[in-house]
Amino acid sequence: QVQLAESGGGSVQAGGPLRLSCAASGAAIFSMAWFRQAPGKGREGVAVSRGDGTIIYADSVKDRFTISRDDAKNTLYLQMDSLKSEDTAMYYCAATRNYLPPLTATRFAYWGQGTRVTVSS
Repeated sequence: QVQLAESGGGSVQAGGPLRLSCAASGAAIFSMAWFRQAPGKGREGVAVSRGDGTIIYADSVKDRFTISRDDAKNTLYLQMDSLKSEDTAMYYCAATRNYLPPLTATRFAYWGQGTRVTVSS
């Protein structure tokens, strides 16, 4: 089993930064990702760090968000810069033993509880 715990959410003004963290424990995993879900909308992929080191970003966050991972600490990060009101959502950390998953929620077996991000304009 894999346990994921997100932290770092909060309220921020538009244009500001925020950094999310996700601590992983349990069985070995290869790929980790961030997803988000805004009120009344479906779950959307934000970024994935895959087992071979490649990274995929959603177009909506490209050049503003940076995903990184510290394997020694079993921690995934999401640095969010130039935040917009449309980035307001619950952010979820996800993991899979799949080595090259697409940025699709159904391909991730393990999920954290989520951390809320609110961006005010």
